[in-house]
Amino acid sequence: MTMQTKHYLAAGAAALAFTGAYAQSPMDAMALSQQDMRGTARYMSMGGAFGALGGDLTTLSQNPAGIGVYRGNEVGLTLDLDMHGAESTSVGGTQGVNKTHFFLNNIGGVLTLRLPSTACPNLNFGFTYSKGASFNRNYRGPLGALQTSMSNWMAGVANNEGVTVGDVTTTNTYDPYNPVSGYQAPWMTILAYDSYLITPEGDPDSPTWYGQFDSGTSGNAIYNVSESGGVDNFNIAFGGNINNILYWGMDFDIASISYRRSTYYEETLQNAYVEGTNGVEQVASQWGLSDYYRMSGTGFSYKLGFILKPIQELRIGFAFHTPTYYNLSQEFSANTLYSYNGEGVKGQETNGGIPGYSDLRFHTPWKIQVSAAAVIGSNFILSGEYQWSQTSKMKFNDPTYYTGYYDYGWDWYGLGDNDYYGDYGNSYRGVNQAINMYYKDQNTFRIGAEFRVTPQFSVRAGYANVSSPVKAELKNGNINVMTSGTSAGYRLDDATNYITAGLGYRTGKFYADLAYVYKHQKSTYHAFPQDAGSSVMSPAASLSFEQNQVLLSLGFKF
Repeated sequence: MTMQTKHYLAAGAAALAFTGAYAQSPMDAMALSQQDMRGTARYMSMGGAFGALGGDLTTLSQNPAGIGVYRGNEVGLTLDLDMHGAESTSVGGTQGVNKTHFFLNNIGGVLTLRLPSTACPNLNFGFTYSKGASFNRNYRGPLGALQTSMSNWMAGVANNEGVTVGDVTTTNTYDPYNPVSGYQAPWMTILAYDSYLITPEGDPDSPTWYGQFDSGTSGNAIYNVSESGGVDNFNIAFGGNINNILYWGMDFDIASISYRRSTYYEETLQNAYVEGTNGVEQVASQWGLSDYYRMSGTGFSYKLGFILKPIQELRIGFAFHTPTYYNLSQEFSANTLYSYNGEGVKGQETNGGIPGYSDLRFHTPWKIQVSAAAVIGSNFILSGEYQWSQTSKMKFNDPTYYTGYYDYGWDWYGLGDNDYYGDYGNSYRGVNQAINMYYKDQNTFRIGAEFRVTPQFSVRAGYANVSSPVKAELKNGNINVMTSGTSAGYRLDDATNYITAGLGYRTGKFYADLAYVYKHQKSTYHAFPQDAGSSVMSPAASLSFEQNQVLLSLGFKF
């Protein structure tokens, strides 16, 4: 086979592949670490700016010093109607998806133990369940006319890995997905070879690999991404106050995480280069790749907080959050369906349909919160909060920190590192370096207000902004992107904005709060990586996510 322009370089030559057991990408780290603004209706309606106020069930997991503000017992719950939509826009057109979910957002209670001391009048204990994050998202749409093909990117990966024909050929005595010993070819490359998406040329022991897109080829693509799951937090907190001036608290958080992602990508090509019985020919090609990823596990974190009330009109809050240290298990698989030259549809799947499996550890960012609130008279509160999140230091680890080589069919495609088995036995050193290269620390600003119209009735409003974690170099395409396994697509998120409002009603020991929350975020979806600075663009779409929440909190204080 001879190809004049050799476009296999267009989207793959910069995909310098790691050889190792990587089953995660930097984008997975970001997906697992992002927390929603979720809590009681009062907390949400004030934009989450509650760190200096306390006396709310949500503060147990935000600034646990808020538990020290309680002077009595409380039980409560929050229901959440979540209506979210996504709109995908590209040169191929615009398409939207809307879905609705219902959550038990928060439930818990606080117990106050009164002490015979004026310096330390009470010690409080609390327990809450809260929905820390929802991963439910679905976005899809056309990607328009192609300048290159995912198969070309796959070929570039194979070339940079030095994959031989024997590495990916299944025989009666050799299974490339489960070699007894020696080199483990990437699952993506094996699947692509079995599906005729990539073709070798030259010496089988040192071939040059080509994709389907070259001189005279044209076509278009579509994609569909579905994410689901979430983070459930179980908080156990206790705290108190000193002379009703300094309030303190600490929280022990057990987190349960579940994340599922399925992606479908399809290309329809004319004059595609496909190897058949008569060698490589230019034919009509239609093929689709489906990949599936499932992850679950549990984690633990600790929070410490203080609220200082130097005068009645002023509150100052501070909270420190350790990372959530997760132990995770994951499964992954992929399959293709293809039809060439109008023939019948055929298919292939990774590892005979048996999912790959691995364990790993992961920790989320450190966080620090600083807040202040002004209490004006008996009917107005103005509160602000700043949170710093050390997103650039998210980290994956081997489950045993063993320095050695093992592989579950996953491989790294992207930035090389000749010493990635260092880092004191952590084979995820490469991905951790990439996290630091791709992402910057996040800043969150929150502001909220409450006005008590009558002793029973209150109105509230708030705003929050969470900065984008993505560095400009990555967003502008100046850094080569790494993906892992059979997952080629990735998303880069911009800033997130929240606009909130709510009502509150108190009568006797009972309270009811209602909140409305509008959330908006823009992102960019890339179907597969491209060379940094390349004029040959991989297909991408602009995403707009909108979420409308209506929350109802009911509680009883006694």
